[in-house]
Amino acid sequence: MRVCWILCVMTLAGGCSSTPASSAEAQGAAQGGAGATAGATTGGSGADSSAVLATVNGTPITEREVRAAVGGDLAKLETQAYQLKRKQVDALIDARLMAAEAARRGQSVEAFEQAEIAAKVSAVSDAEIDAFVAANRARIRGDAAQLRPQIREFLVNRKADERRAVVVDGLRAKARVEVTLAAPATWRATLDLEGAPIRGSETAPVTIVEYSDFHCPFCRSVQPTLTALLDRYQGRVRLVYKHLPLDSLHPQARRVSEAAYCAGQQQKFWSFHDAVYADTTSDASDATLTRFAQAAGLDGGTFSTCLAAPQTKAAIERDVQQGADLGLTGTPGFFVNGRELNGAQPLQAFVDVIEEELSGVRR
Repeated sequence: MRVCWILCVMTLAGGCSSTPASSAEAQGAAQGGAGATAGATTGGSGADSSAVLATVNGTPITEREVRAAVGGDLAKLETQAYQLKRKQVDALIDARLMAAEAARRGQSVEAFEQAEIAAKVSAVSDAEIDAFVAANRARIRGDAAQLRPQIREFLVNRKADERRAVVVDGLRAKARVEVTLAAPATWRATLDLEGAPIRGSETAPVTIVEYSDFHCPFCRSVQPTLTALLDRYQGRVRLVYKHLPLDSLHPQARRVSEAAYCAGQQQKFWSFHDAVYADTTSDASDATLTRFAQAAGLDGGTFSTCLAAPQTKAAIERDVQQGADLGLTGTPGFFVNGRELNGAQPLQAFVDVIEEELSGVRR
């Protein structure tokens, strides 16, 4: 559908996607060991972790071993299957409730939907289209002036969906609806945070780990959201930064990561980090890095020595390998107490998970 082709990017969490350097080897490596290797702290399907899936000369291969290696991938598939089922269950519930209400009124379902949904959806004004274009100009593909008819259709459909939700919520409130479909247990990655820069209280009960690329525009765009979360949950949420430069997309981003690591060696990682993301420059020239270093208040000689040191390159490569072991192929990538969130998510997506973690709801 052309409307979706033009606009659906605005309804999805954005991100830079590419296979990180060396990830082909990392993805094929054995997982389940120490460090940043993805590990299932909770079985994604609730399966018996001791269940024997195969034997080799009498030695069993268990569910636990399989999930230690590919727990993240399995969890994603199980979540997708659950979401697909739940969507269909909700659709069937809504259809039956509307059919029952239409019958009670002596109407056809079509007549009921016309009276309660279509007839109560207001027309989309030019001012609403203008406001939509202004809010989403950077993400609209094509000439906004020529796309106004499609944008109008998109907004009409959105209003209809909102009205339908109101009607269905009202019907559900008056009915006895019980959903017994169980969500899969939450998979949590095991993350190596040793030496990683931390912003916020080190004893905060919720940890957001961000895998990021300094030249990824989506990584830059999500920074205000992360700042808002730290302000909102002072003392309860901390942010940990991990480097994942996408070499094939942003060939100079790795050098910026190395420079940021060196800033961290002078205890000024976050000052350097903020200077980089506040700037729209996408190069890693000596002049640019020196400018960032000066903005962060770094000692120039120590900074230059660190940049040339082999352990600096090794530190960034270690983060890249860890990200690849976790199955990350794009940025930004987030883990909230080990629960994965991908892309430049809106504030509410983080809030929902954080509130669950703070309330002790461990799905």
